[in-house]
Amino acid sequence: MYEQLREKIELAWEDKRLLKDEQTIKAIRDVVELLDLGKIRIADPAFTADGSSIERWNVNEWIKKAVLSYFPIQGMKKIELAPFEFHDKIDLKKDYDKLGVRVVPHAVARYGAFLAPGVIMMPSYVNIGAYVDSGTMVDTWATVGSCAQIGKDVHLSGGVGIGGVLEPVQAAPVIIEDGCFIGSRSIIVEGVLVKRQAVLGANVVITNSTKIIDVTGSEPIEMKGIVPERSVVIPGSYTKKFPAGEYQVPCALIIGKRKESTNLKTSLNEALREYNVAV
Repeated sequence: MYEQLREKIELAWEDKRLLKDEQTIKAIRDVVELLDLGKIRIADPAFTADGSSIERWNVNEWIKKAVLSYFPIQGMKKIELAPFEFHDKIDLKKDYDKLGVRVVPHAVARYGAFLAPGVIMMPSYVNIGAYVDSGTMVDTWATVGSCAQIGKDVHLSGGVGIGGVLEPVQAAPVIIEDGCFIGSRSIIVEGVLVKRQAVLGANVVITNSTKIIDVTGSEPIEMKGIVPERSVVIPGSYTKKFPAGEYQVPCALIIGKRKESTNLKTSLNEALREYNVAV
């Protein structure tokens, strides 16, 4: 359906001189508009045969290339929202009433980010290329970085940092699947995948190289880059040897599984209480 757009984007990516071509410029702007409307997205879920769960995520590199190509074709301009003033290349989203999105001052979302009906933005920030699905709360001072994919009925608590990624174009964005609860001041970056209904306690920091250790069994199980479904996760540390001695290095600990019956709105407190952990 979008093959002609993709072809123009790929050609311009290889030959930057085409960024001055009117048809190329239109193609880039068409792609960003489609992102803004949620008709295309940086990463698409591929479901299992029975449609019950997501098997994998496919990154659409050409769309990321379009976003990267959007910046050089845009000129700087003054954006006035009295009494505030901005100076940038990218417009802000607007017509939130028509989109069915609740936006509390001073929340900001950039044009090219998709916000589904039912999204609530407290004073927070959503960057270009991001996708935020229905029923999700982006709480006070939370940030959703460029191209991040946030599922349905997710709660990003106060001060949560969801990292963005544009380059390298083949890099996966941070993905938070449906029903997750991300505790206050947690940071998720570098293409980490948090699978459905996981609960992260406050101050959990996960990068692509962070050890995620399941400590629920008799032996620890280590993984990186993926938080399994319904995992209850808290910040932890482990001892690592360095030339200068042994020091504590941050990690994330899976201490249990969230029950299917746990209410979304109370999931963090209830899940942690079940495991006698205060975070």
